[in-house]
This record gives sequence, C-alpha cells and structure tokens, in this order.
Amino acid sequence: MKFTTRGLVQTGLLLAVCIASQFFKNLSVYLTGPIVNTTIILAVLAVGLWSGILIGVIAPVSAFFISGSPIMAAIPLMFPVIMGGNIILAVCVQFFYTKKSVSGKSNTSKGCASQRLITGLILGSVLKAAFMGAVIVLILLPSFGSNIAARLPKPEALPGVLATARITFSLTQLITALTGSLLAYLVWIPLKKYLEKGD
Repeated sequence: MKFTTRGLVQTGLLLAVCIASQFFKNLSVYLTGPIVNTTIILAVLAVGLWSGILIGVIAPVSAFFISGSPIMAAIPLMFPVIMGGNIILAVCVQFFYTKKSVSGKSNTSKGCASQRLITGLILGSVLKAAFMGAVIVLILLPSFGSNIAARLPKPEALPGVLATARITFSLTQLITALTGSLLAYLVWIPLKKYLEKGD
C-alpha cells in the first residue's frame, strides 16, 4: 500500500463528491447510491484499493450524520455490514482489474483489461447486494426490527418500514451498485487516458 500526496488528494476529491451526493439522499436513493458506488470504484481504479476501502468505510457514517436514518439508529450493526458491502465491491474491482493471466504475466491488452474490469464490476455489485441482503434482510431486521418502532413517529408504520428496508438493502443495493458500476466504467475510460498523460 503506497500513500502519495497525489493519491491522498484524489481520494479527498472523490470523498467530497461522495459526501456532497449524500445531501440529496432524501430526494432519491437511486441518485445518491450510484454516485457513492461510482466514487468507491473510481477510487480503487485511480488511486488503489486502500482509497476505495477508505471511502467505503466513511460513506455510511457520513450518510447517517447528513440525512439520518431511524433504521440505522435503531440497528447500529448495520454500519459494519454496509461498510463490508462497500469493501466487497472495492476488492472485486481491484482483484479482477489487476488480475494476472494464467501464465503469471499481467495481460495489459485493452480488451482483456476492459473485460476483466466489467467482470469485477458486475460480480462486485452482485456480491455486495447478496452480502447486504443476507445479513441485513435475513438476520438483522428479523432480530432487531422491533427496535425501529420506538424511533418512528407512528409505531404502527413499522411493517411498512421493514418491507421498504428489505427492498432497500437487497434489490435497491444491486440496482444502485450496477448503475454506479456503469457510470464508473464510462468515466474511467477518459479518466484513465488523462491520468496516464499526467504520469
């Protein structure tokens, strides 16, 4: 893991974009979610795995302090699970993008690198959503879901809140991760050329 001034600046800029997007979370998770995922992926590609992990760990904490969430306030164990999902995405992108060929040599051809990146993006998105869905939807919500009622203006709204949370932390995570992956891929194509010229 190599920390450079340039890497820290790039990480700071991507983190700023991530946090700025979270101010719009109340408008739509389908706006904020893809941007957060995009920043995590671009951090991995442009700076390194440590950068993507750092943003992935900070993102749920900053989101909570910016927009609040009665669900996360009632079930703090969700924080490490969301962080874990973000880390899974970052690791998959890093692994496939930097993966070496069977011969042990790094295959640098554009086609192979592009295919590996796409594989990492898709697999990372699916694994992130599956991990979060399994832990949050199948374990945390059934075990601690009743804690949310005390934080709601109307406790009788709990069944609807839980139903929404099940979708938010499974299917919605998949959609926003895949959308963020697509955005990151489209941004990375010109960004990579620009970064290579600057080296």
